[in-house]
Amino acid sequence: MKSFRNTADAQLLAQAIVNTIPEPFLVLDADFSVLAASRSFYQTFGVSPDSTLGSILFDLGSGQWDIPALRELLGTMVPSKTTLDGFEVRHDFPGLGERVMILNARTIVYDDGATSTILLTFRDVTHSRLIEAQRAELLAKAEDLLRQKDILLHEMEHRVANSLQIIASILMLKARAVTSEETRHHLQDARQRVLSVAAVQSHLHASEGIDRIEFSTYLEKLCSSLGASMIGEGQSIEIRVIAQPGSVESARAVSLGLIVTELVINAIKYAFPADSEGSVVLVTYEINGPDWKLVVSDNGVGKPSGGPPEEGGLGTIIVKALVDQLGAQMELTSSHSGVTVSITRATFASHMPIAV
Repeated sequence: MKSFRNTADAQLLAQAIVNTIPEPFLVLDADFSVLAASRSFYQTFGVSPDSTLGSILFDLGSGQWDIPALRELLGTMVPSKTTLDGFEVRHDFPGLGERVMILNARTIVYDDGATSTILLTFRDVTHSRLIEAQRAELLAKAEDLLRQKDILLHEMEHRVANSLQIIASILMLKARAVTSEETRHHLQDARQRVLSVAAVQSHLHASEGIDRIEFSTYLEKLCSSLGASMIGEGQSIEIRVIAQPGSVESARAVSLGLIVTELVINAIKYAFPADSEGSVVLVTYEINGPDWKLVVSDNGVGKPSGGPPEEGGLGTIIVKALVDQLGAQMELTSSHSGVTVSITRATFASHMPIAV
């Protein structure tokens, strides 16, 4: 300011600086009288310089700034040289309607120590507050919809589980009632397929998942269920599961579960015509990024004396259809030491045992 020729020039520059501030801006003296106001202040609040300059802040307009908390805060600023940050005012302003304003203030104390000025800015946050309120309302609605979805999902899972159990029970009763041994076997196989689907549905419910499930855990539970229902008291057959941990899509889990059900049931029925110690059905599952490999092998008599159903059998048709659906390839090898069925998605270098 020393470079100016007179005080009037300095005041002109100061007012020009005030007017360039885009937000409403006031300069107050120590008694809170308005020394200067920005053009944006006049435009925003619809007041004139004549009714503003020289007036006390708390008397401006319709007294919208006569707020006890604001009086107290501004009153402590001058003697303590403190600042005011983020003071929120919600008021119905004449010509503007209800607005939310954020006030920030700074105290300037001059060299003589007796003179001070307060710089006060106003920021209209009405629109952002409205957006925040709308976002909060939408979030609350979304959370409510999610809760409703969870309730409906659990109800659906419960009904599906009950329906599958009813179907399995009906198939079991029918199997006991028929006189044809062949028909009985077909009904028992159908029941196991239903139980396989029920197992994955039950695991989905237990893991609170919809799109993906932990497949290694599901595979262990499925094979345990198959062993408990298919291996007779006089048979010493062990079903082993070696599976890498990892989640898979529920649709793929159902398809893989049905494949495992068919192959394991097949091995139990055909691979061990004579009971012997050390009879093992091994199920392995490996993952390599998007690719995977499922292997079911046994140490039984091999295909010549048993093994997979003949070409065109229901089990073979189901497995081939599911393999094609998964975009995988199936390979069957058989020898005097057993049968191995490998189902591979893309190129996969196995690191797990494929024979027992």
